[in-house]
Amino acid sequence: MGINNQSEEPVWTYRGYELHSGDFNTALVHLFRAEVSRANVWRQRLDATTNWAVITTGAVISLAFAQEVSHLVILLNLLLVTIFLIIEARRYRYFELWSSRIRMMETDFFAAMLVPPFKPSPDWAESMAETLLHPEFPISELEALGRRLRRNYLWIYLIVGIAWLGRLSLYPTPANSFYEVIQNASVEYIRGEWIFTVVAIFYILTFSLAIFTIGLRRASGEVLANPEVIGFDIGDSNGHEKEGSENKPWFRRSRKRQELVTLIITDSPKKVAQAINKKMHRGATILKGEGAFTSEKHSILMVALTSTEIATLKEIVAGIAPEAFVMVIPARNILGRGFMPLDEE
Repeated sequence: MGINNQSEEPVWTYRGYELHSGDFNTALVHLFRAEVSRANVWRQRLDATTNWAVITTGAVISLAFAQEVSHLVILLNLLLVTIFLIIEARRYRYFELWSSRIRMMETDFFAAMLVPPFKPSPDWAESMAETLLHPEFPISELEALGRRLRRNYLWIYLIVGIAWLGRLSLYPTPANSFYEVIQNASVEYIRGEWIFTVVAIFYILTFSLAIFTIGLRRASGEVLANPEVIGFDIGDSNGHEKEGSENKPWFRRSRKRQELVTLIITDSPKKVAQAINKKMHRGATILKGEGAFTSEKHSILMVALTSTEIATLKEIVAGIAPEAFVMVIPARNILGRGFMPLDEE
């Protein structure tokens, strides 16, 4: 994390360009600011949909207590509020995508700069690269619906339901019992019991969704999460870290770019291996092989790579040995230098 010094070994080189530690820190700070700005924009969009739901609910309730207006306008408002909830849940998933990147940088990069031994989590860079290359929502649609429902929309639904019952208890005639309230819900050929049953089922499903999604805690915005639910090891009663515990962010899975094993059959193994080492900083193992049909002797280069390095490898091989035969094989896990450390498995 030192100051940029042109005499130090570059962190990254590519086609004549060199990235030093100071350049790396500067780029990461700019990325952090950009993600904060983007998350803030989507946070404002969340507030917009909530405001729409509140305004339409207030307007509909005011209109519904006019005697000449049917109580069905309140039920139509339920449908409209539900549409706003679905829109807000989708926006919330996008907000969580940007928010999770921010938390990843805060917990794995900036926090590591403040606490000895000043060492980021080994997999944080791979996780960050993966979410930039292949973005995916960190939380499910159900979790997003449940969280927005519990935070805001559950109260809106309660207000709408109370207003609907109040409207039925007054119009078209004041009700003296709950049975009369149900009868006031009838509309032409549709019996009040049927309408009441449909509304009751809707509210039961809504409250069930709010309750059964409480245990979903993938959202990075869950500041006061239950450690037992998320599986975070908080140590023993004396405050000491438990043996084998890992201080990793609880809101994300360990993600990394897909790891591959590449087999290159070529008659120029030394040149190809040297180019791979110089341009990609990857090692290669030379194996001996023999063609089963021609009985000709060939060399086989075995190289461990990640998915984002395949294009560079193809460019190197095509420039040195265009007649080479290349096979790319997915690897479940690669441990060792240049990949995940053996002790982090």
